[in-house]
Amino acid sequence: MSYPSFSEISRTFAPGWFASVMGTAVLAMTTHALAQRWPWLSIVADALHWFNSALFLVLAAPWLTRWLRFPQAAMQTMKHPLQANFYPTFSIALLVLAAQWLVFTPYIEVAMTLWWLGVVLHFIFSFAVLFYMFSGEHVAVDHVTPANFIPAVGLVVMPLAGTQLMPFMPASLHELVLTINVVGLGAGSMMYVALLGITFSRKYLHKPALGILTPTIWVHLAPIGVIPVSLMSVLEQLPFPGVREFGVVFMLLVWGFGVWWMVMAILLTLAARAAGQMPFALSWWGLTFPVGAFVVESLRLSKLIGWDSPLVVGVFAWLLLWGFWLVTLNKTLRGVISGEIFKPHP
Repeated sequence: MSYPSFSEISRTFAPGWFASVMGTAVLAMTTHALAQRWPWLSIVADALHWFNSALFLVLAAPWLTRWLRFPQAAMQTMKHPLQANFYPTFSIALLVLAAQWLVFTPYIEVAMTLWWLGVVLHFIFSFAVLFYMFSGEHVAVDHVTPANFIPAVGLVVMPLAGTQLMPFMPASLHELVLTINVVGLGAGSMMYVALLGITFSRKYLHKPALGILTPTIWVHLAPIGVIPVSLMSVLEQLPFPGVREFGVVFMLLVWGFGVWWMVMAILLTLAARAAGQMPFALSWWGLTFPVGAFVVESLRLSKLIGWDSPLVVGVFAWLLLWGFWLVTLNKTLRGVISGEIFKPHP
């Protein structure tokens, strides 16, 4: 068979591709953070930053082309009970790239542009995806997986770069930006609580999500890692210093749940792999950002309370993140070279 053309790739381009940008961004930023202890990592982190920026541009071409040339196919995916959850990875990629550019470069204007685009698009996607799910009868129990967290994750990611950008904005915009961050954090957090109950219900009472959906069990770590960090970022902007102590305690408790869930995810992944129920698919990129978010939380918590245990756990999770990223990148490149990865899954 001949290699698919750009038009064919665009027509069937999966929305979940941008999970690779999300995972690479958090790998770059956590590697940069650990470079304070091991300076040689700064070269690796810088390389990841520029690689990820280029990756986003490469993936944006077929993604945008699909919306412009094949809007029917794009909308069909938007209304799918499972695939639609991956559309917001595009807007989340913009939000994490904004944080990444803040960390690695002095180009505040670039980070600002990425953040505003990400905010606007993610609000649009969060409403569109859930509107079609709430207003239809096409969602069944088998469609319930932690992938449903993705729209919520994007909402709680907003404060990560949003609060850091506030000093570079006019004072007249501070209240608006802080309100956007609070709305995103509040909406995403409440959505996660609701979805957590639904996903646990499936795990207890129905058949597990296997096959290409197996990696979604790791998505739990994304809100677990991001919500406390975003909450602390918002609390630091409020004139109530006392509530920051509550934020630290909250982060500690949620981090404890994250440690437990990481062990559970490892056990479930190993069991699925042993049973031959984990074929490679783009969903493997879902292993990276959640683990990276948990690394960010662990490193932040270690600094806040001065404990070594979150640092040790964070470094372990960072090494795990590197393993997932390298294996997934290798398999993705092989799929790209052969063209197999561009074939739509049934």
